Amino acid sequence: MRSLPLCRRKHNCYVVPGINLKPEAISIVMVSESSPENPADCYYAKGNPLFQQTTVQAFNDAGCNVASVKDIVARGVYLTTPVKCGKTAYGVRSETIRECSCLLEKELALFPNVRVLMLMGDVAIKALNFIARRAGQKRVIPGAPPTKFAAKNTPSTEYASSRPTSKLAPVSSSRRASEG
Repeated sequence: MRSLPLCRRKHNCYVVPGINLKPEAISIVMVSESSPENPADCYYAKGNPLFQQTTVQAFNDAGCNVASVKDIVARGVYLTTPVKCGKTAYGVRSETIRECSCLLEKELALFPNVRVLMLMGDVAIKALNFIARRAGQKRVIPGAPPTKFAAKNTPSTEYASSRPTSKLAPVSSSRRASEG
């Protein structure tokens, strides 16, 4: 068995969500950057974990009234990370993302009705591109960080797929000037 190149990762807090949900009810998967250093802070940890606090606040700020990750999942949104080990440094090595993208690919395949993948940063984007390459496709997401798209006020792009591990296709939508 080959070990993962997880330098600057905390191996003893490898986090894979252990939650009960109906996979067919999930239509949106939000992939954030990396698991927290402390497993007690992950999305699905008991109590009021840090990832839950910040995500619930973001959903509420966007006008979606939720009180917990359970409420978010009930709306058909599954939250995950492309790298399952706790982040202990600023960056994540490409080797780590490539290796961990295999786990993400298997995780995404559990949800047959996913229509939207929300990729929340460079690590999530790189992970999905690694999945696409293994499927024989070219990079499906541009290499520029999402903030550069917003700063130039260009059309936003969502990446949707009915089967995330197979054909990934960009779906463009124009940004309204009032959203800026």
